[in-house]
Amino acid sequence: MDILLWLQKWYQDQCDGDWEHLYGVKIDNIDNPGWSVSIDLVDTSLINKEFDKIRYDYGDDNWLICQIKNNKFEGAGDPSKLVEILTIFKQWVENS
Repeated sequence: MDILLWLQKWYQDQCDGDWEHLYGVKIDNIDNPGWSVSIDLVDTSLINKEFDKIRYDYGDDNWLICQIKNNKFEGAGDPSKLVEILTIFKQWVENS
C-alpha cells in the first residue's frame, strides 16, 4: 500500500470526534534542507509503546533522525527521506 494512503487510514482511525481537534499529523519542510514529521501519540494505542531512536548522519545529503519526544513521533531527514520517515513510523505501528 502506498505510504500516504496508509497514513491517511491511520489518521482516519484515530479520529473519534475529539482526537483530531487536539492532535494530529504534521509534515513540513525544514531549511537544512529537509523534512520534518510530527505525529501526536496522545490518546492512541501507541502512547506507551517503546521506540528505539534511529539516527544517522553521513553528511548534508544523507541524514535522518526518528524518535519519540513529548508524546510525539518525530522524524526529520534530508530532502530524500520523507518516505523513509513515514515508513519507519508505519513499521513501528504495525509491529505491536
